[in-house]
Formats: sequence, C-alpha cells, structure tokens
Amino acid sequence: MLFRDFGATGTRHSALGFGSMRMPHEGGELSSVKELEAVEMIRRAIDGGVTYVDTAYGYHGGKSEVVVGRALRDGYRGKVALADKLPVWLAHKPEDFERLLTEQLERLGDDHIDLYLLHSLNRDSWRKARDMGVLDFIVREKERGRIGRLGFSFHDSFDVFREIVDAFDWEFCQIMLNYMDTEYQAGEAGLRFAAGKGLAVVVMEPLRGGKLAAGLPPEVEQMFNALHPEWSPAEWGLRAVFDRPEVSVVLSGMSNMDQVEENLRIASQAGPGNLGDAERQALREARAVFMNRIRIGCTECKYCQPCPHGVAIPSVFSLYNEAHMFGDMPAMARQYGGLVKAQKDASRCAECGECEELCPQNLKVISLLKQVHAEASTRNESN
Repeated sequence: MLFRDFGATGTRHSALGFGSMRMPHEGGELSSVKELEAVEMIRRAIDGGVTYVDTAYGYHGGKSEVVVGRALRDGYRGKVALADKLPVWLAHKPEDFERLLTEQLERLGDDHIDLYLLHSLNRDSWRKARDMGVLDFIVREKERGRIGRLGFSFHDSFDVFREIVDAFDWEFCQIMLNYMDTEYQAGEAGLRFAAGKGLAVVVMEPLRGGKLAAGLPPEVEQMFNALHPEWSPAEWGLRAVFDRPEVSVVLSGMSNMDQVEENLRIASQAGPGNLGDAERQALREARAVFMNRIRIGCTECKYCQPCPHGVAIPSVFSLYNEAHMFGDMPAMARQYGGLVKAQKDASRCAECGECEELCPQNLKVISLLKQVHAEASTRNESN
C-alpha cells in the first residue's frame, strides 16, 4: 500500500480509503447489508494496508455505521482512522447537532470519531448550519475529545466551495473527482485550491458510482485496450485519480471481495505520476467521447431555480444527459420515477417561461422538459 501526506496535518494515510456506501446487500434493499461479508471485506482492506475507513449517518439506511463499528472490533479499530459525517440537513435546531453525533457514536459502539465531516454541503445547507452554530459545535466537540480532525464533504459550485474553505480552519475536505468530472462541482479547481490552503483532499466517486467501471463506449474501450489491455476500466479510473499529487485519499465504495483485491493491488502501484503522456491523452479523449453524448447543454447553474411550479429542471436534464452518456436509459426511467414521486418532474411545468428568461445558455427549457418527460414516461411504461 502506498501512503500519502494528509494535507498539512503532519500525518499520512493509505492512498486508498474504504468507502462503506456500497457494501453487499440482499435483494436490492440497501439496509439489508450482508454483514459477515461486509465485515470480512473491511478487515481484508485493513490487512492490506488501508488506514482510512469512511461511513455516514444515512448510508445503507443507517446500517453502515453499525456494520463498520462491528468490523473495527477485535483490534481493528486501532489500525485505522474512522471518518463519519454529520447529516446537517437533519438538524433543525442547534441541539440537534449533539443529538445526531451521540447517536452516531452509539451506532458505531465507539467513544470518538477520528475525522468528522459536515456532510454534503451546498450553499443552502452550509449557510443554514453555519447560522445555527455548527462551527462552534464541532470545535467544542473536538475539545471534548469526541471528534478529531474537522472537515466537510461537498456538492455545489466552485464558488461555494471556495466560500466554505475560507470560512473556517478546516483540516480536510471531501470532493467528487474522476476523469469525467474535472469541471463539475469543486472539480480540479477545487482540488488545487484546497490543497494550496494545506487541506487534505479526500476524493469520492473516482469511478462515478461505478459508471466508469463497466460498459464504456466501444471507442473508449478500444483506445484503452490499445495502450494497456491488462487494465480494467476501473483501473483506468482509479489510476487517473491516483495520478494527481494533490489528492490525499481516494475513497472506493467496494461491493465484493474481488473489488477489494483489485483496489488494493492498484493502490500499491499507482502513485502520483503513475500515468504517462499517452495515458493522460487517452483519458482526455475518453472524456470528450462522453461529453459529445450530452443532449442538453445545461450547466446546472440553477438560475432557473426555484421553479414556481416545483420542477427540478437541472435534475431532470442531468438524468437525461447521463442516460445518453452512459447508455443506461432504464436507470434514467427509475430515477425519473423518484422525481415524479417527489412532485418535481417535468409534467409539473406550466409553461410560464420564467426559466427561459433566466437561462444563460438560452435553452428552450419548456420544449426540452416535454421531450424528457415523454421519453422517461415511455421507458417507465415499458419496464
């Protein structure tokens, strides 16, 4: 296992971290974790050199913390740094912060969490939590010894990311990054900005939720195989992130033991600079192939939000684009069904035209919403 500096903290961690959001489970029920198998996987990862184990309050319907806590018994707790996350969206008053942390410690069967993150911050959740005193809370809990290093995970634009980084003396952050999403959310700019401030940067979604691990476009597979036929798509994706010297830890949400073994092997070989010019060019060309499949030029700037009729316009367009990028229309239909249930789907559009006046890309939003709804509805009916 290769190790990396954890920002300016003076500590080092394994390049690979175990993400416990995609553990094996029964019958499509995320909360029905195959506990024995999951515990075995976590312990195998630790035996293979992993020192960073990540969980969160809501993963696997609340079961992830319980399973991780059990996996870290029998002497494994002292071998790792445990990362967990405060679900700030569930806090409606300041006292909720302490209640949630106490519940997390009980689930874990532990008295402290080494690395504590404010979970999934965006502009609104950050400002709400900040105004309720969350920063004072985490400082107080660190002084009490219930939490250690302070960080946040992030899902919004680079401008919001920069605001949050500059607002507090953070020690680390967690961002989404892969060879596709170099300009999405915090992106490469956020990676460089945070690292330049001395923060450790933990990367999530290096394989984009598994979409970069299988089913690549034929022209991408051909290009990759011409250079390294022995590398799987997952290896290409992981090596792309390991190649970046600013990255401290790469989280991988592993679902079976084969993935654990593959990831351990890659993390023992792929340090910063593990790719050459040819491999980096291939990754840029692969990204271009995916980007050329985008059907709607929505940048998710959210100028159209909130829609007066509740349509989650950026989410509708994002589902549609991803379906075409990765050739997975059934997934679009399933996820679109969630928007229908939440009453945020395109059928809610009343054609008021406010979104079209606000869209900096000059998209014909109304007609595009109709197009997406028609296709998604047809797919749902055929499933």
